[in-house]
Amino acid sequence: MDFYYDFHIHSCLSPCGDNDMTPYNLVNMAKILGLDIIALTDHNTCQNCASAVKAGQEIGLTVVPGMELCTSEEVHVVCLFPDVESAVKFSDYVLTTVPPVKNRPDIFGEQNIMDETDNIVGTQDLLLTTASGISIENVKELVGAYGGICYPAHIDRSSYSVISNLGMITPEMNFNAVEFADRGKLTEYEEKYSIIAGMKKIFDSDAHYLENMKEACNKIDLPCCTAESVIEFFKA
Repeated sequence: MDFYYDFHIHSCLSPCGDNDMTPYNLVNMAKILGLDIIALTDHNTCQNCASAVKAGQEIGLTVVPGMELCTSEEVHVVCLFPDVESAVKFSDYVLTTVPPVKNRPDIFGEQNIMDETDNIVGTQDLLLTTASGISIENVKELVGAYGGICYPAHIDRSSYSVISNLGMITPEMNFNAVEFADRGKLTEYEEKYSIIAGMKKIFDSDAHYLENMKEACNKIDLPCCTAESVIEFFKA
C-alpha cells in the first residue's frame, strides 16, 4: 500500500528550526498537507520525538522517531528508529560524543524541548549542530545496534553531504539508500556515481519552517503505516 511520506523534518529543538516548529504544529501541518507518515529528525537529538509521536497519534498521523546525525566528518545522516525508546537511547549516546559547547540562543537559536500540546518543558544546553564523534564508516552499524536504519542526507547539496564533504559514497559505508533534496538531480547523480543506481532513493523536505513543509507527493510502499514497517522497508 502506498503512503505519502516525509522523513526529514526539524522541530524547534534544532537551533536552526523555527520556534513555530513545535511537535504539535508540524504534525498538524503534515496532516493538512496530506502526508500519512513523517519522521522528526532534529540535529543530534531525539528529545522531541516522544511528543511528536503522541501528537500524531491524536490525529491519526504516523511519526517515526528520528535524528539528523552530524558525523565526525560533518556529513549529515538521517537516522530512523522503530520506537521512541530506541531513539532516545541512541540520542543519549550521541550527546556523549558531541563537543561540550554550550548553545548561544542569541546566535544559533533556541533549542526547546516541548510536550505534545506546545508547552516548553525544557531546553538543551549543548549546541546541537556540532559534529558528533561518530564516523560515517561506523554509523550504520551503530544505528543498527539500536534497532534503527540510516542513510546519507541531501547528497545533492553543496554542504554537509557525503559527496560534498568526502567526494563519494563507498561500498564500505554499507548504505542501501540515499536522500535527495531535489528530485531533478537524480539522473545526473546516478550517471556520475554508479553506486547510487542500486540504492533506494528518498526525497524529503528537510523542513525547518512550517512553510518549508511540502505537500504530499512522494510515496512509499509499506504493508502498514507504522514506524516498524519503515525500518523493515529500508532493511530489505
